[in-house]
Amino acid sequence: MPQSELRFNDLLEASQSSAVHLEMRDVYGVGDEADDFNEWKRIGRRDVDPGSAYWTPWVDLISRATSRGVAVRRARIVSEPVTDYIRYEWAGTPVNVHAGEQVRWLSRRRAADLLLPGCDLWIFDGTQVLFNHFTGEGNWAEPPLELCTEPEVVQQCVDAFEAVWGRAVPHDQYKIH
Repeated sequence: MPQSELRFNDLLEASQSSAVHLEMRDVYGVGDEADDFNEWKRIGRRDVDPGSAYWTPWVDLISRATSRGVAVRRARIVSEPVTDYIRYEWAGTPVNVHAGEQVRWLSRRRAADLLLPGCDLWIFDGTQVLFNHFTGEGNWAEPPLELCTEPEVVQQCVDAFEAVWGRAVPHDQYKIH
């Protein structure tokens, strides 16, 4: 398992009350999703079996967190009309919800006046931010993750996430454009 996965998993496993994820890219090119994404493009269907080999590690990780009482929320800011990659993410989101995540979507147009961090991130218990760094093509940059515990930065990220969350549409109500 790559070191970045270990760090993320450790932070999520240590969370006691909340883990929130802010996604702001329209395209990701992460290698471990490439085969699944290409299959989706080829056949137009996504693996949405929470028990499949593809999903089980994530479902188990999130289920353990939510069973401890950790609220796991994910907000996605997207351009509309959406990219193929966002359609792919949307198609797989029922598994995120099944695992216990709350997921919301926000049109980039409706986020235009929000002050947002420069990259995707996770916030754990409102005390730690794990910044996710990507290349221009959307694959993991080196190093892929950066942990920040500076209270001012963490609070700015918490405020940004909550502003997005307050405007975003729950997954079951969001329609792809």
